Amino acid sequence: MARANRHYILHCVWHITHRCHKKEFLLKFDKDKKCWICWLSEAKRRYGLRVLNYVVTSNHIHLLVLDSGEDVIRTSLQLIAGQTAQEFNQRKKRKGAFWEDRYHATAVDSEAHLERCMIYMDLNMVRAWVVSDPVDWPYGGYREIQNPPIRYGRIDREALMQLCGIADEEKLKKTHRQWIEEGLKKSSGKREGCWTESVAMGNEKFVRKIQEQLGYRGKGRRIQEGEVGSEIRESVSSYSPLFGGEKSVLSSENAYFFDA
Repeated sequence: MARANRHYILHCVWHITHRCHKKEFLLKFDKDKKCWICWLSEAKRRYGLRVLNYVVTSNHIHLLVLDSGEDVIRTSLQLIAGQTAQEFNQRKKRKGAFWEDRYHATAVDSEAHLERCMIYMDLNMVRAWVVSDPVDWPYGGYREIQNPPIRYGRIDREALMQLCGIADEEKLKKTHRQWIEEGLKKSSGKREGCWTESVAMGNEKFVRKIQEQLGYRGKGRRIQEGEVGSEIRESVSSYSPLFGGEKSVLSSENAYFFDA
């Protein structure tokens, strides 16, 4: 099958989720979570991936990124997913797919909707009853936002502040913690499918704009109102078709070896 034209939406924020093959707990060991995070750092260094937040669990990942150029996200995910799978399979003398065939991404509006998405990501392991506070989960961006490293940070703090309408780093830390404290009080433990099943999430104007920018891929998708805001939802969707053909570089037969 011929490759489809690749599309990207400059300066759009995407919440990406990618699950392990058959939802297996292939990331359950610390070394594999750390491996994924290590390659996330390398993708930032090589390709300029602009990371806003991330969480690595035992069977899936969440990644919040700012689209900064054609192929930056796709190429970065090739590297991260491919190298994580390769290192795991080589260590375990295992063959076969490590990841689900495709990863999903939702375009996220700025400020209030971005805040809600950040809370949803940071409370992932709280909802799973693994920790009582995101500060206790070492494999996510929460700790880095609260205690930024002097060197080699993964989070693009300047981009995050601009998107959230926050003026300085101290206020970012304080505001971010306030979000989480409010989220912990209000959390029902329920999963919010809008962040993992929608094509776009935000106010109606934002969602319609994303629908238009997707061109023919946006046609026929109904805009609906949910608890969080307006959204475009479909039964099965992914980020990959916006960037490549049916045989994605993250397909099962290319789970850990591919031409980058």
